[in-house]
Amino acid sequence: MRKLIITLFLSLMLCFVSCNKPSITFGDTNYFPLNDNSEWETVSPESLGWNTAEVPDLYSFLEDSETRALIVLKEGRIVFEEYWGANFENTGAFTRDSRWYWASAGKTLTASLIGIAQGEGLLTISDKTSDHLGAGWTDLPLEKENLVTIKNQLTMTTGFRTNVNLNCYTPQCFKYRVDAGKQWFYHTGTSTVLKSVIENTSGLTYNDFTDQKLETVTGMNGEWIEEDDRNIYWSTARDAARFGLLLSAKGIWRGNRVISGVYMNEMINTSQGINESYGYLTWLNGKSSIVFPGIQTITLRPLSPEAPEDTFAALGKNGQTIAVVPSEDIVVVRFGDEPNQGQLSINYFNDLWEKINKIIN
Repeated sequence: MRKLIITLFLSLMLCFVSCNKPSITFGDTNYFPLNDNSEWETVSPESLGWNTAEVPDLYSFLEDSETRALIVLKEGRIVFEEYWGANFENTGAFTRDSRWYWASAGKTLTASLIGIAQGEGLLTISDKTSDHLGAGWTDLPLEKENLVTIKNQLTMTTGFRTNVNLNCYTPQCFKYRVDAGKQWFYHTGTSTVLKSVIENTSGLTYNDFTDQKLETVTGMNGEWIEEDDRNIYWSTARDAARFGLLLSAKGIWRGNRVISGVYMNEMINTSQGINESYGYLTWLNGKSSIVFPGIQTITLRPLSPEAPEDTFAALGKNGQTIAVVPSEDIVVVRFGDEPNQGQLSINYFNDLWEKINKIIN
């Protein structure tokens, strides 16, 4: 009898463990392409039940707005991959192998690299930035400079003045306005200088760190190129799709943890108490308010009324887009030109999703 009771108890315990396993999380079942880029599985929109009658309207919109590349992934597989127009040098057609600039979409890549550096114990985002750059990396009094952390740079809350060259990242462009954490303002230079934080903590150049810690794992093959006051990442659209797929899989690539799960969760959720729609150098949809680049006024609307609520995105000038939708397991990449749209082309982002929604819903 005692043996029977013990057996029943063990059976119940085994059932408890097996029957209460956590459900598969988003990204666990994704397909990942081979790193040599020789092959990438596809899936037809018809097999997904998508409304293909709306595809010509999407393509017309993209071509009319000087798009060079569109890639849409579903569970890691390519549903749409199209190219238009000339390459950046205007020496031939834009193709799968042509590179394009990410503009401010590269900020999200920078945030990911900081997460990798933290995961390797090179830094923590709560560190004073001066711990890694030395005193005098800003034009602030020392006691004010020591208030600025790496997290302030990731969240655009350094408190620096706004009436300066916002691309510049020399000390003369980092002047005191308010204490760190007291304002949100879109200041590109404060994120660009994170390049030096990575280099000083790792002993590698920014390109080498990116290559060794992220590109080699995911098969990406881009390059950071310095231009005036900016450090811009250039890559193919497929490279950008790989990055989007890494983010959609919560920082995991083919079972390899690239970015810590805790950091990823922080990166794609509201990161401070001023701009609900901003994570770590990443834009978030579905929030009740947003602070747009160039202003400090809070606007009571989400990033994009047309995009799915749980969308998060790397966005850049002229409509550069790497968007991830966890609920749909979709990644959308758009490269190209769209003049006069401001620093992030937020209106364009919304218009793009209006077209995509007609297809996927």
